[in-house]
Amino acid sequence: MFDFLAELFSRKDESKVRLTRDQQRDVDAFVSELITIGRKEDFLAERPGGAFNGHCHHHRTRMIGEKLHAMGGLELMWLVFYRVKKKVGKQLSDHLEYAWSGIGHWMA
Repeated sequence: MFDFLAELFSRKDESKVRLTRDQQRDVDAFVSELITIGRKEDFLAERPGGAFNGHCHHHRTRMIGEKLHAMGGLELMWLVFYRVKKKVGKQLSDHLEYAWSGIGHWMA
């Protein structure tokens, strides 16, 4: 477990995730969008409808999670998760973690 965390928090250039410049721009845009979603709407709702699916997970949040997984798997998702967590705090990041449940091998 320690090796995983050490690798996760390693410098960006040591990460196993290799992205093109375009992909990195996309990732940066996804981070910004997730921060906005979290602050304005939250990643979870008490009731489905509107921006939230039948499981009360924010539709766009899940779409972003799926795109991140396709681009770089769980490692990229974790890297983005921690970037978002720094900006939105623990409570909202806990909601993000739960909203991404079931994408790839992501488990809340």
